[in-house]
Amino acid sequence: MSGLDALLDLAALPEENIPEPSRAIAHLSLMDWMACGRAGLAEPVADILRELARAEGGTGEAALFGGGRAPARMAALVNGTISHALDYDDTHFAHVGHLSVGIYPAALAAGEAVGAKAGAVRAAFAVGAEAAIRVGLALGRAHYERGFHQTATAGAFGATIAAGRLMGLDRGRMRAAIGLCATRATGLRCQFGTMGKPYNAGVAASAGVECAQLARAGMTAPDDGLFGQNGYLATHSDAPGEIEAPRGAWLLDEVKYKLHACCHGTHAMIEALQGAADMNEVRALHLRTNPRWLTVCDIKAPRTGLEVKFSYAWLAGMALRADATGSDRHYTDALAADPALADFARRVRVEGDARLTDMQAEGEITFADGSTRTFAHDLAAPIPAQMLARSLRAKAAALLGPPGEALCDALERLEGKDARALGDVLGGAS
Repeated sequence: MSGLDALLDLAALPEENIPEPSRAIAHLSLMDWMACGRAGLAEPVADILRELARAEGGTGEAALFGGGRAPARMAALVNGTISHALDYDDTHFAHVGHLSVGIYPAALAAGEAVGAKAGAVRAAFAVGAEAAIRVGLALGRAHYERGFHQTATAGAFGATIAAGRLMGLDRGRMRAAIGLCATRATGLRCQFGTMGKPYNAGVAASAGVECAQLARAGMTAPDDGLFGQNGYLATHSDAPGEIEAPRGAWLLDEVKYKLHACCHGTHAMIEALQGAADMNEVRALHLRTNPRWLTVCDIKAPRTGLEVKFSYAWLAGMALRADATGSDRHYTDALAADPALADFARRVRVEGDARLTDMQAEGEITFADGSTRTFAHDLAAPIPAQMLARSLRAKAAALLGPPGEALCDALERLEGKDARALGDVLGGAS
């Protein structure tokens, strides 16, 4: 079976054949995505995207964060960008990217446009996310190291499959949609630390809706734009791998949720350092992390609150000082100018260590008296499902206040309702 055939089989999988744990993850991701999106409305990029939608106009097919409606493709662009504005959404470390912000906006917009059920939107996300992970694995780490952002590249294929599934594409037209996506999927890591990073997520979601719409209308594309000659994998990866159909547990089940409002590559360090020492008693801190994070979240002297989210040195001081790393409101431009953190940052040494996975961090703290203490944490350690659900509810409440609790409650009452009801929750009518 070809890699493309495996994706087409996955795209057509009956909803009842999606494993129950993966359906549960899809629900948690929905809750987390909506909370991040509603909170992201306070970011300047949200105003820019919402104004773009207002100026362009068009048929109000799908809901927007903050209220109002827009054509499905524009809604996907707006909602994908806004929900990634805080960089506080889920991460899949094998996929090397964020799933919900690229795929849920496409699934919901398509679902609203065709009058699908809310449950079908969640199922489409699960299938699209699983497809995106497998495309990300096929592209490989070399794709990321070359400078591509898998949230946007592999994510666009997942968004296309999710939207196409809801639009009822048959196998031939789903093949065409994936082929069209091969010429639309884009996104670069050079955008990190700017509004361009969340825009990458919006571009992926928008491309997914557009490619599915065009394929539904009969637009043709290569038979295999993904694996074929001069296709996406051949042109975007040094050593492309294979794609296999899911067997047993889905890779989606390994998604990780952010409980700190900063780059996920810093979370293992933060978890390890919280409560480990008093910042003022530390003479030096030596951190070891997977080498790939050195080009992502090792900004030595952040200039803005957004850049602090990508700075090991600043975040190490914040963790030791017991700052509220889980509150996005804490990451202000004033924080980047904090003299105590600037002084502590000069005591931090960050080193890449290929022995460590993306989810691990370790190191040593040296105290003023010369004594040392080691620290380590692995994000791969499983979190019980009920504890994870409580943590995400608490995160929603921290981001939104009482409306966060109301959002979570509203999502629990959507069984049997259509996607428009889901859109109402997204827009703030919870």
